[in-house]
Amino acid sequence: MFKSKYVPVSVAWELTLACNMKCMHCGSSAGKADKNELTTKESLDLCDQLHDLNCEIISLTGGEPLLRSDCYEIGKKIKDLGIDLSIISNGLILDEKKIAELRKLEIYGLGMSIDGAKAKTHDSVRGIKGSFDKCMSSLKLLKKANIPTTIITTVHKGNLKELPQIREKILHKANAWQLQIAAPIGRFPEKLILSKEEYYSLALFIVATRKKYSVKELAVMGAHSIGYNSQILRSTMIIPVWKGCQAGIATMAFQSNGNVKGCLSLPDEYVEANIREKRLKDIWSDPNFASYSRNFKKEDLKGSCKDCRYGKSCKGGCGTMSTAITGELNCDPYCLYLIEKEMKMT
Repeated sequence: MFKSKYVPVSVAWELTLACNMKCMHCGSSAGKADKNELTTKESLDLCDQLHDLNCEIISLTGGEPLLRSDCYEIGKKIKDLGIDLSIISNGLILDEKKIAELRKLEIYGLGMSIDGAKAKTHDSVRGIKGSFDKCMSSLKLLKKANIPTTIITTVHKGNLKELPQIREKILHKANAWQLQIAAPIGRFPEKLILSKEEYYSLALFIVATRKKYSVKELAVMGAHSIGYNSQILRSTMIIPVWKGCQAGIATMAFQSNGNVKGCLSLPDEYVEANIREKRLKDIWSDPNFASYSRNFKKEDLKGSCKDCRYGKSCKGGCGTMSTAITGELNCDPYCLYLIEKEMKMT
């Protein structure tokens, strides 16, 4: 069995760029399938290679992964290898037949996006009229089939005020609710990104919701960059303590054409290699793989993070937000600790 200092515990796999929606916050600008997407044979081989690296969970995403005719075959291969499988879907083509297939796969969970409490908001964000009603219908079918479901809401100026109403609509229907901030990448317009004050209000909402509802009622979490090192707020993230970017340390990602990254949301300049050119074991074992994360030094910090007392452990926050906002790593301005200092809250 392959041994390494680092293990890609969690893998995000962009199975295809084909998509039946036109979401304004799509970081991949998905729509049409890439002509160079991995074939079924290449995909199944990649599953074997991930198993050899001791991968524990693979999340199939897109685009819309269920649009690939071999999605079930790839998912079954993952499960047969003893790896947990999750699928991220927009919910538009989920019907009883597809849900029966997912149930047969015994997936770890399905993530489905709901980006507004009203059809007008959700449909506007998703670019498809009628998508809100279809997603709510899909949620009922998933609940009936007893498939663990996480609702994913990407938050921006256009839907921030609807969060309480979204919560009411998904309560007792979904197992979990993942809230994440929209980053100005792909199609997302920068003018709609949350201000720092709005971002802090989102964190407050997460904390309040977690206090109001038990995990059994609705497990609520702030994903990616929400919540680290606040001096006032506690318990907003998936993980209890932020330990800095895990790209290339515990996570790895694939684009549909076989490009390998430490994190899927990072710009393409952070593509490390392509699995058509090198075996995955050799890519992951390369000492230069995700060097920005594996070989991070306190001296790499920039901006307001440079002299921060949490800098060494935090690594300057989320790499995606940092590069999207500032053009550089290790200086994410969307930091609760930094905001609290700027607003003289501590």
